[in-house]
Amino acid sequence: MAFTQSQLEALEAALASGTLRVSYEGRSVEYRSVDELKKAIAEVKASLAAADPTTPRSRVIRLYTEKGF
Repeated sequence: MAFTQSQLEALEAALASGTLRVSYEGRSVEYRSVDELKKAIAEVKASLAAADPTTPRSRVIRLYTEKGF
């Protein structure tokens, strides 16, 4: 699912105000806990970052060495 910046702003506003009900684009979602709301915010941020072509990707380089005897 593609997320929008307005959805992220609605989630962050709900977290800041202490409510668990979020409404955007004519839809309403009620989260069970603050932790669930925070997970939703993290998921939306990750999705937006992945969709942004200017965001650099992180790389993992693993080096393996042996003693060589």
